Amino acid sequence: MKSLNLKPFVLLVSLVLLFAYYAKSQDLQSAINLTKNEQYDEAEAAYQKLIQSEPNNSKNYFYYGENVLLNYFADTISNSLKIATDQARDIYNKGVNADSINPLNYVGLAKVAFFLGDDQTAEKFRKKAKKLLPPYKKVSKIVNPQDYAFTLAKIAESYIRDEKVDSSKAMPLLREALLIDSKNFEIYIITGDIYFLVKDGSNSIRNYNIAQKFNEKSPTAAMKIGSIYMKSKNLMAAIPYYEQAIALRTNYAPAYRELGQLYSMAGKYDKSKEYFKTYLELTKGNIPAKIRYVNALFYAKEYDEVVKNVEEIFAIDQSRTYLNRIAAYSSFEKNPPAYEKALGYMETLFKDIPADRLIKKDFTYYAKILLKKNQGYAKMVQDTAKLDRDLQRYMDRLADAKKPETKAKYQSQIDTLNIKIANLSDQIAKSDVEINRAFEAYEKAIASTPEDKSLLNDVAIQYYNYKRFILSAKTFEKLAALGKNDVNDIMQIGRAYYQGKSYQKADSMYNLALQKDPEYIPAYVAIANAYAAMDPDTKEGLAKPKFEMVIQKARIDTVKYSNELFDAYRYMGYYNLTNKNFSKCKDYYDLMINLNPDNKDFKVRGYNAMGFMYYSQGEYNKAIETYTRTLEVDPNNETAKVSIKNAQINIDNLFNAQFKGKHYGTVVDASGQPISNASVRVRDTAAEVWTGAKGEFAFEIPKGSEAFVVSAKGYKTKEVPIIAKVSKYTITLEQ
Repeated sequence: MKSLNLKPFVLLVSLVLLFAYYAKSQDLQSAINLTKNEQYDEAEAAYQKLIQSEPNNSKNYFYYGENVLLNYFADTISNSLKIATDQARDIYNKGVNADSINPLNYVGLAKVAFFLGDDQTAEKFRKKAKKLLPPYKKVSKIVNPQDYAFTLAKIAESYIRDEKVDSSKAMPLLREALLIDSKNFEIYIITGDIYFLVKDGSNSIRNYNIAQKFNEKSPTAAMKIGSIYMKSKNLMAAIPYYEQAIALRTNYAPAYRELGQLYSMAGKYDKSKEYFKTYLELTKGNIPAKIRYVNALFYAKEYDEVVKNVEEIFAIDQSRTYLNRIAAYSSFEKNPPAYEKALGYMETLFKDIPADRLIKKDFTYYAKILLKKNQGYAKMVQDTAKLDRDLQRYMDRLADAKKPETKAKYQSQIDTLNIKIANLSDQIAKSDVEINRAFEAYEKAIASTPEDKSLLNDVAIQYYNYKRFILSAKTFEKLAALGKNDVNDIMQIGRAYYQGKSYQKADSMYNLALQKDPEYIPAYVAIANAYAAMDPDTKEGLAKPKFEMVIQKARIDTVKYSNELFDAYRYMGYYNLTNKNFSKCKDYYDLMINLNPDNKDFKVRGYNAMGFMYYSQGEYNKAIETYTRTLEVDPNNETAKVSIKNAQINIDNLFNAQFKGKHYGTVVDASGQPISNASVRVRDTAAEVWTGAKGEFAFEIPKGSEAFVVSAKGYKTKEVPIIAKVSKYTITLEQ
């Protein structure tokens, strides 16, 4: 029997196996190319098909996991890190189960842990991956040097996070990888990436150029060099590299997208849209590609285009609810802003998207949208306070009025004011609801990153702007605990407590500022103002020693601290006026007038204060003389004009009372002490005078007058009937 020649058969089987291996290798490379071309959805389908046909090939899982992570980083606005890392981790674990001795999927698990901030677990997986690489004495003895070197490079790459890298750990691995395989394109690309992250552009470009030499047909290196120039704002230098990438692969979509973004940055929007159009055509107009286009538009600040494209996507695919996020951001950022539209998008996002897919920016944008929508809040509060004061004034007049027509007039004005106040109060109440929601969102953002100083500062300022002063102070205190605690920072906390009427807390903050800088004059002024606020009637004189300290400290430089000195002199003048120490009062008002000869405002306010002092003593001629000095500086000063007129009326009335027997008298307290600066008004008329230093008053009253209405600060208002046959009155007021 003749023996069979098996050589042709063996050769045929070998060729079949070789072609099968080559086909599978090509299938994997095709999937990898889809990833590099940023066609992540198509790549995902390709990897799933490969895994179905080759469930034990761990490389399929590794590259599939890479595709998931790259898809996340291509669109961090729309995608969720948690979902991406959960999916990638699951894929890498399946890869480990498929082949537990292949190190690549352990590297993938290290990346996932590192992205999530779990450095300890990441290092554990790196060590596991390295342990699976056999030790060697000679490079030539390594069985599969290409895979060995590639694994080392991927371990080095696993030290990249948030565009930062631990180069002390990554670079030795890359040097070893290049020693083993000095012609590996991928290793040079990773090395270039790491040099770029450590801001060594020259070495980064050098490694990309070497990579290009070892894979002349790949557009990746040219694309990377273009990105270096683009990120450094050297747009003209970037263009040739993107064009080179396109020349190497005419359907290389990322280069068209980058050129679209580049020309948008350069303000050449027509050319930008051309490239973006090509990008969309190359990616077959698929939704993920359009979403990346939308992201590029957002970063190029083409906000109207973003909203338009999002609506086009929604018309095709309603499931992409996360796109409400970028539509909301864009509606907020566009000029003019569309706050209502932005709010609508954000509320849809919060309603439809799972809570674990919400990101910090969602909460900060939601807060900013709500606050901007209610930016007239502070003015509404101020307007309401003014209307309340007007209402009280008219209600007092109504209470004094006796004549029906006068009462009717005041009641009509009161009714109008009540309607205005009710409308404003309703608007404020509605705004309060939205503003509170805004701050709830801010607090959620803070909870996710409690040490974000920039965010805390923004929130503290917004609390202050929207009159949540105590919350503002507490948020500024959180910043201080994180190290933002210089003198100005501590003073800001004090100011917030002061505005919130928490004067003791404010005082403690101002004193803390003085511990940091014992000569910081604004802190002394702030302490004095806090004590003045604690004693609004100046009865206890709590602020007196504090303002005396301001004067002592500020006198070292009367030019630099002129405003501080002026306020201190004004307080001390008023304090002495209240306590009837007129000599000292005059001294302080003189200091106000002469503090800065070139400051007209100081002079006007000083003369007016002194004029009031003379007026309150009944020295009307001196008051007129002093107010006249005011008019020499400021001819249109209404306070001086009115005060001169009233002083002259009082002089005339005193003359009439003294020499013609008209109505006059004194106003005293329960102990018989005269009350100066009390108002004596004839009910239902404009006739009014003010008592002098001895409580005296006098004027000729209109015919038919029925009663005096007498009032003074700290005393109950009293009504005294006018008796025809009586010309002299002694009127006693109760405290």
